[in-house]
Amino acid sequence: MANVATQNEFEDFASLLEESFAAADTFEGSVVRGTIVEIDGDVAVIDVGLKSEGRVALKEFAAPGRPAELKVGDQVDVFVERYEDRHGEVVLSREKAKREEAWTQLEKSFQNNERVTGVIFGRVKGGFTVDLSGAVAFLPGSQVDIRPVRDIGPLMGSPQPFQILKMDRSRGNIVVSRRAVLEETRAEQRSELIESLKEGQILEGVVKNITDYGAFVDLGGVDGLLHVTDIAWKRINHPSEALTIGQTVKVQVIRFNPETQRISLGIKQLEADPWEGVEAKYPVGTKFTGRVTNITDYGAFVELEPGVEGLVHVSEMSWTKKNVHPGKIVSTSQEVEVMVLDVDPQKRRISLGLKQCLSNPWEDFLERFPQGSEVEGEVKNITEFGLFVGLPGDIDGMVHLSDLDWERPGEQVIQEYKKGDVVKAKILDVDVEKERISLGIKQLGSDPFQDATSNIKKGDVVTCTVTQVTENGIEVSADGLSGFIRKNELARERGDQRPERFAVGEKVDAKVTALDRAARKLTLSVKAREIDEEKQAMAEYGSSDSGASLGDILGAAFRQAREDKANEEK
Repeated sequence: MANVATQNEFEDFASLLEESFAAADTFEGSVVRGTIVEIDGDVAVIDVGLKSEGRVALKEFAAPGRPAELKVGDQVDVFVERYEDRHGEVVLSREKAKREEAWTQLEKSFQNNERVTGVIFGRVKGGFTVDLSGAVAFLPGSQVDIRPVRDIGPLMGSPQPFQILKMDRSRGNIVVSRRAVLEETRAEQRSELIESLKEGQILEGVVKNITDYGAFVDLGGVDGLLHVTDIAWKRINHPSEALTIGQTVKVQVIRFNPETQRISLGIKQLEADPWEGVEAKYPVGTKFTGRVTNITDYGAFVELEPGVEGLVHVSEMSWTKKNVHPGKIVSTSQEVEVMVLDVDPQKRRISLGLKQCLSNPWEDFLERFPQGSEVEGEVKNITEFGLFVGLPGDIDGMVHLSDLDWERPGEQVIQEYKKGDVVKAKILDVDVEKERISLGIKQLGSDPFQDATSNIKKGDVVTCTVTQVTENGIEVSADGLSGFIRKNELARERGDQRPERFAVGEKVDAKVTALDRAARKLTLSVKAREIDEEKQAMAEYGSSDSGASLGDILGAAFRQAREDKANEEK
């Protein structure tokens, strides 16, 4: 009997052991529901229906930053890691249970293409880590937002919707995208917004990005471009001067193309146009004070009021500095006084003058030095047509080649001057409009031609000395004046009109037929003198009707003329 009892006990033990191993195989690696039977300090003792209880730290049941709220009798789901440890207890994990639950739920969401909610909590190479209710997923950097995000700080720690792109439970890999969710939401919002969008509509948006030429504003699913010229009526060199990323702005739809879905926005259109009535505010000829906002090669822009600028062209900046860059005359932000020269409200242009608010140096010079005055200055430049002389008031006057010397050619006389020479000159003319001053050096002395011809008039007979014999006539000199007798004026008779009849140094009597003051020469004629003498002889000594021949009359006249001349010489 004893042996039979022993055999039965052995079979019962074997059966229990087999059941125990079967239970271990069934429970280990799975999530089971257990009951909290005891709270022991910071550990919960849980009965999961096995031969021993398991212990789980309370912090595994707590939400982030909050204590666990558990009590004896609560039922919880836990993950059985091992059936029995070295202490004979079941090894349980609440975190792994949550992970298993999360994976199960995530697989359903992935299969149904549903969004999931997670929290970005860490940064790893190439992206970020996301907590999906216990399961850890990878968020690539390119999938964070539609556009690159410089600072992800505001997104971390707050629940965000994600789309599962890929998951592998065996490897524990999950890849999610926030960008896919945003693009889908954005497409829905964009469709709704575009359907209701129209030009002139006023909307509120958020500045998403800033470039050199403007800013992109998110209108809620669709972006519009706010060009730099439409931010404000006043000049803005860069959009960052008026806007910041993330700033909420009120904008107006300026243009909308339904085909390309391009939206142009403006902020300044919400304010009054400062150019309205600009002609009345800024009459031509009035002076105003403004601020230099921009300097270019061709001039400087001056702000008269916010949104209203005028251009001071480089030619209107200085009376005397003609070939100087505007940046050497004015500087940015400088307050300057300007005069309104022209207003074109249609083209939104105002022409301003800086020099008009200063005294005109040519007018000042003319007051101090009227025409005919003598001045002294330094030779600033020598050109092929004359000398430029520095004058009071930082202006120049010019001495033309023809005004250097009365007698000698200007091309010859100018060789005697060099830069830096101090010269005296007479003011010949001051043209304020053309900003020109004509000077003369030879006018400091009297004109020798004028002096020499003061006692000579047209029709006089003068005695000349031959200075040169040419093919077309002879050059002569009379009382220091040069003259010319053309070939056909050398004699009354054609046969005597030969230049070679005369020799250099020979004396010739000729009649003055013209005084060319421009060429400074006398025009003479021997022929005209002979004709005059013939007429006079005929008048004094009779005519051919009296019986005397023309030769007799002229012979008597010539003899008388010789006698008179001999008497004069005596």
